[in-house]
Amino acid sequence: MIEKIRRIILKNYPLYNILLYSICFYDQICVESFFRVFLQKKSSGNKIDMKQFNILLFISSLLFCLMLVSCKTTQKLAGWSLVWKENFNQKKSFDAQIWSKIPRGGADWDNYMTDFDSCYAMRKGELVLRGIANHTQINDTAPYLTGGVYTKGKKAFSNGRIEIRAKLDPAKGAWPAIWMLPENAEWPVGGEIDIMERLNHDSIAYQTVHSYYTYTLGIRNLPKSGSKGMIYPNRYNVFAVEMYPDSLLFYINDIHTFTYPRIQTTKKGQFPYNEPFYLLIDMQLGGTWVGAVDPKELPVEMKVDWVRFYQRKSIK
Repeated sequence: MIEKIRRIILKNYPLYNILLYSICFYDQICVESFFRVFLQKKSSGNKIDMKQFNILLFISSLLFCLMLVSCKTTQKLAGWSLVWKENFNQKKSFDAQIWSKIPRGGADWDNYMTDFDSCYAMRKGELVLRGIANHTQINDTAPYLTGGVYTKGKKAFSNGRIEIRAKLDPAKGAWPAIWMLPENAEWPVGGEIDIMERLNHDSIAYQTVHSYYTYTLGIRNLPKSGSKGMIYPNRYNVFAVEMYPDSLLFYINDIHTFTYPRIQTTKKGQFPYNEPFYLLIDMQLGGTWVGAVDPKELPVEMKVDWVRFYQRKSIK
């Protein structure tokens, strides 16, 4: 589709060719939608209103320039100071002073966790976490093996904004997650902050909070305890949460998805989030929520480009 568009533009509008390639790189889906009417008219033999096309192309140029400006400004968040970052530039392994491999447990999210090297890689400045079928670890009866890391006991976050840029490869039964747990409290009393959960081949990600209030008491809509937002299924996305003493604000690609506020209530444990939380990043396979795994779609990877933590300049 894109190549067909390129040939048409190159023939009639050579000066726009570079621009078109840039827009295609930014979002192929938008370009296909934008030119669909043009191509339909072209293929059907109908006369094309070139004046209208020129206007549309000019508008797309302006939008592209605005996109470039937006991309630059999002690198430095207004009013925030970058206080810590992890770029995963290590050659052989992640920084063990910050990260540890998540041990296996008995819950759906960690029952296939392993320290097996094949589930971890450092590649081109990225941390790669894999979900694989277990064909080699004969002493391990788990049918699948998954990789995950956390900062438990090493690095905690509070009163700031944490962002993670990652690419989530799809597979039936894949359940990558980026989330936070409290350093000094048990679940669910201490709370849980789910920055991202993606299921199977979905084009959406879930963002949720859990606590004694939402889980034990079952109060999930006063206030609303979760939301979902669109992601680029085959590209990198940036997932974020801002932690304040009275609220949590969630984002996907700088789009605000929902806010979970502290409210006045006589019920126990509504907002336990004003404490230090550690970060977990993991690939998991299968479970009650995500469903069965299709081993033919394995291995599956979760590529983590970077993690950044900001604090407001006024409170740094």
